[in-house]
Amino acid sequence: MSSENADAGHESEESSVWDVVVVGAGPAGASAAYAAAVAGRRVLLLEKAELPRYKTCGGGIIGFSRDSLPPGFELPLKDRVHAVTFSLNGKLSRTRRSRRMLFGLINRPEFDAGLVEEAQKAGAELRTGASVVRVEQHGAAVPDRRTVAVVLAGGETVLARAVVGADGSAGRIGAHVGVKLDQVDLGLEAEIPVPATVAEDWAGRVLIDWGPMPGSYGWVFPKGDTLTVGVISARGDGAGTKRYLEDFIARLGLAGFEPAVSSGHLTRCRSDDSPLSRGRVVVCGDAAGLLEPWTREGISFALRSGRLAGEWAVRIAESHDAVDARRQALNYAFAIKAGLGVEMGVGRRMLKLFERRPGVLHAVLTGFRPAWKAFAGITRGTTSLAELVRTHPLAQRALSAMDR
Repeated sequence: MSSENADAGHESEESSVWDVVVVGAGPAGASAAYAAAVAGRRVLLLEKAELPRYKTCGGGIIGFSRDSLPPGFELPLKDRVHAVTFSLNGKLSRTRRSRRMLFGLINRPEFDAGLVEEAQKAGAELRTGASVVRVEQHGAAVPDRRTVAVVLAGGETVLARAVVGADGSAGRIGAHVGVKLDQVDLGLEAEIPVPATVAEDWAGRVLIDWGPMPGSYGWVFPKGDTLTVGVISARGDGAGTKRYLEDFIARLGLAGFEPAVSSGHLTRCRSDDSPLSRGRVVVCGDAAGLLEPWTREGISFALRSGRLAGEWAVRIAESHDAVDARRQALNYAFAIKAGLGVEMGVGRRMLKLFERRPGVLHAVLTGFRPAWKAFAGITRGTTSLAELVRTHPLAQRALSAMDR
């Protein structure tokens, strides 16, 4: 073969390999695809469903989520929250208000579709209806050590220099990486259309109810003419969680309205020693078990980890050998653990405190102004649980007392 033909063959082979393939088009995957595409790389975003699609999610957008969105992204807000009503299993209700917006509320189908559109504008290519069966980093399907094979249902193989797994906590990529989980919770949710008079009562205000089971709580999030009502508790008592939701809805006077959607979802938190990568494959968002253990808030963790995964996937794609690819993957893991990992550690301690003494937590949030200000700061994104514990002696002493 002449050198000219050899060069042409090499270019053809390179053009058939994507720089980065992202599996899953939720907030984590769309953020990863956007970050890699903005860096000028060839990016393919694979999603098994057709978009838009429904996801069980409260849809609260806190400050850290807003700060992690693509520049100029317009949030499809259904409401802006300025007040929170706290209750303890339906009792001791108290409403705290703020002149400034605490957080916003969105519907996931619109939000996710908007993020995917931003990734496409940045240059990423989207393929829906693409179900990933497995990934391979060795074997006949892999032409060289710089390449990962993503095998789709039906047998098609997509080649990439780096792969980002954002296909959820029960996805194929997390299993390939070997993600380990140490907290699994069951969330149940109903989307309840309500008359205008009922919607007006809830506009701008959410309800958070500390529930009857250890670590459980419920919420009401208003979104125009629909209320998102849900509960979450540790997996293992599905009947009790269902009963909590039914009682919660009845107590609110909403039992007479037919839900448009009723759904359930398992949330999964990673263990401290769970891997975040394997070879040229990294995971983020739910696929990595990244979410806040106490509130189980996951959107901000998905957006932040997705952006980091996309940025480091670019570096992995540029690596010419396994040693450098491994180094870049370890740098990604360090970035996750130094930020989101620290927040998760504090969240685990808060969950233990909440499980033991929900009444104390309720009393502090509703009756101790500095605690309310801290809550508002977290929702606005001006501080975090980790920052509060690091800088406030009272918070340090409270958590230390809880650990004993």
